[in-house]
Amino acid sequence: MSEEHELDVVGGEPGEAGIDRGQLLRRGAAIGLAAPTLSFLVDAGVAAGAGRALTPTFYQWIYDLHPDIPKGINKDFAKNHKLDAKIAPVQGFGIQRFLAEAKQKKSTWDVYVGVTPFVEMAQLKETGAIEPWDAYMPAAVKRDIIPSIHKEVMVDGKIYSWPFLLDIIVQARNSELVQKAGLDPEANPKTWDELIRNAKTVVDKKAAPFGVTFDAHGWRSLAPITHTFSTNVYYGPGLFDFTHPAAVNALEVMKRMKELANPNVLEPGKTDGGVNQTPDEEAFAARQVAYFIKYQNAPIRFAGTWPDPGKLRMAGLPKQPGGAGGTVFWTTGASLFKYGQNKQEAADYLTALTYDNRIWQRSLGNSHGGAGQLAPYTTLWKKWSANPPSWLPEWGPLVFKQLGASRAIKTNKFGLSQFNIGQPYWEKYLKGDEKNPKKALLAAKNAVYAEYKKK
Repeated sequence: MSEEHELDVVGGEPGEAGIDRGQLLRRGAAIGLAAPTLSFLVDAGVAAGAGRALTPTFYQWIYDLHPDIPKGINKDFAKNHKLDAKIAPVQGFGIQRFLAEAKQKKSTWDVYVGVTPFVEMAQLKETGAIEPWDAYMPAAVKRDIIPSIHKEVMVDGKIYSWPFLLDIIVQARNSELVQKAGLDPEANPKTWDELIRNAKTVVDKKAAPFGVTFDAHGWRSLAPITHTFSTNVYYGPGLFDFTHPAAVNALEVMKRMKELANPNVLEPGKTDGGVNQTPDEEAFAARQVAYFIKYQNAPIRFAGTWPDPGKLRMAGLPKQPGGAGGTVFWTTGASLFKYGQNKQEAADYLTALTYDNRIWQRSLGNSHGGAGQLAPYTTLWKKWSANPPSWLPEWGPLVFKQLGASRAIKTNKFGLSQFNIGQPYWEKYLKGDEKNPKKALLAAKNAVYAEYKKK
């Protein structure tokens, strides 16, 4: 059977009864369960290969948001393979354990499901902890990756992250609060001026305590808002140019939004090293704010706590006249440990996992608990566009289309840390301690470059 046909079998309509996975099982791409402390081991005579079980390790939040992985998909795999899935020893994107093991030329795990290219991928590659997928990934999968995502997951012409869960920064709103303010609940603000004007109306009309909120982390706010003005904002080794006019425009937009946001909007989150359970999420969940700038799965998850999740509306980010109209996206994917084992079996597992329809139907079609994360494959979106399944929300294709004008944050060792280093400096402008946004951003750029030179 051809690779293309095998992918068609996996990519059948989600929820369709009696999907035949026999051919994929014979390739080793069926799926199996392993909770953090349990392994589902099958008889060695029917398991593929010898030695230890296939050992993927998952960032905890992936299990939390996608329960079909530990509770269903992995169980299927374990019917024909030895599997010992684990929860990864990471918090706040920390990968120290992986790097320490690589120095000793060993790995407890075979694959890490939880890598984000601009965050950890460059460091994992440069330290020799991971190797490319190219020798193991089916050609049909390589061709099927959305082009902009294909660029994101590559370094030096090789694929170092198998893309899985796609997130993209969007605008969202509570249409009930918007309507209460006398505004059209179905109208997507086209420009930042319009969004901020609407947010002010929400506050003035007392429809909600706050008009708009955002995540203060730079890769979730400053960078994507910058991309709506221009995506050509990287220099030298791929660092974000905080002094680019587009970045200045973005910071000014953030300052205007902050004046209408929950007062604690700049505070860190309460979990995962400050990056999750952030104040913006809490305000949106509590229906205290009408408009919300964040990656799409956040408003979906928190609107799921509302009495009527159907009041959620989403669209691509606004843009000013003449702007690029882009945003920031990223995928959370899987990296292959250089000193792991079961490498071809790991590729079979990832093929099955990332094409499994249970993932996408729950993620996109469940208003009460769905993660809202998008698929990274062209064939799935073509199929859904040609014959939209009943569970596909209207916002899905709308948000997906913005990928064409968008780009990922450039992959390098400072892809994430540059925003952490620069944040205290640009926040001086947001807090009013520095009146000139250009000076605040120049200080951020200088601080990042100073750290970069030390490396």
